Amino acid sequence: MYEFDVSSGSKDELYADVLGAADALTAGEPDAIANLANVAALLWQYLPDLNWAGFYRLIEGELVLGPFQGKPACIRIALGSGVCGTAAATRATQIVADVHAFPGHIACDAASRSELVVPIMVGDRLIGVLDLDSPSAGRFDTVDATACEKLIALLAPRLG
Repeated sequence: MYEFDVSSGSKDELYADVLGAADALTAGEPDAIANLANVAALLWQYLPDLNWAGFYRLIEGELVLGPFQGKPACIRIALGSGVCGTAAATRATQIVADVHAFPGHIACDAASRSELVVPIMVGDRLIGVLDLDSPSAGRFDTVDATACEKLIALLAPRLG
């Protein structure tokens, strides 16, 4: 069993601890689904003010629901559709302060107000996205985005 001491200090300290915990959870584990599941649970457990944390995997040209924590979610998302599909199509992190103002937003959970989506790249190949939702508008900022990009940089090579 894993036990982590995750900081309640600054946001930078929190993310440093989460990154260390993710490293410990996924080091040496070759199974992508197990690694995604553990990281989704870790983010859900330690990041404040989330109502969904998880992954979509790129399968045959569309995003397909992967391991997550939260309410049931949309199963398939077309590339370029919604925040996740936009992050996948552009291969760029999306920070959305108000999802209701985002053109083409897909409302899997009507309670979500803000969203952060980070593409998962292995080399130049897109394999999925990390998706975080919050019931609070403006929940995510560049500190969150940079930290989640570091997390994905650590995790991506462990996903095959």
